[in-house]
Amino acid sequence: MKRIFLSAIVIVAMAFTTQVHAQKNPMVGGAAMYPTKDIVDNAVNSKDHTTLVTAVKAAGLVATLKSAGPFTVFAPTNEAFAKLPKGTVETLVKPENKATLTKILTYHVVAGKMGSKEIAAAIKAGKGKAELTTVEGGKLWAWMEGKNLMLKDEKGGMAKVTIKDVFQSNGVIHVIDTVLMPK
Repeated sequence: MKRIFLSAIVIVAMAFTTQVHAQKNPMVGGAAMYPTKDIVDNAVNSKDHTTLVTAVKAAGLVATLKSAGPFTVFAPTNEAFAKLPKGTVETLVKPENKATLTKILTYHVVAGKMGSKEIAAAIKAGKGKAELTTVEGGKLWAWMEGKNLMLKDEKGGMAKVTIKDVFQSNGVIHVIDTVLMPK
């Protein structure tokens, strides 16, 4: 009886450890996201972010997003980029459009590490809406719609956070369903 009880405790402890481990390494695009890796090293493994990774490389932002940061990145998925007019991504990644691409990508980044709790606190402090300043220098607005964290860009476009709190060694990623656009 004592062995059965001890075995049960070990099984519960192993299950709990596995669950905690899984919570620390959320899956994004079919890949585990490790808090010990930086934003770039995790993003390159997500099959849902291949367009974003290509754009970050074309804009020359890899070194920046591998630096100490910390950064809060609102990371559009491939499907988010696919919502843009046909040919937009192909045009943006051309060398002659690097400045425009950089402006769009840095508009998705906020300096500092803002997990969902920090964003919620900012929303509460703003009486239902938080204004975030991006690295690009523009503004984003965040609010809650039910349980969904929503973002609005300077052109009136809206994105929903589909995966929150993907913590990295140099910040946090929140996956979004729409590309945000600065003025």
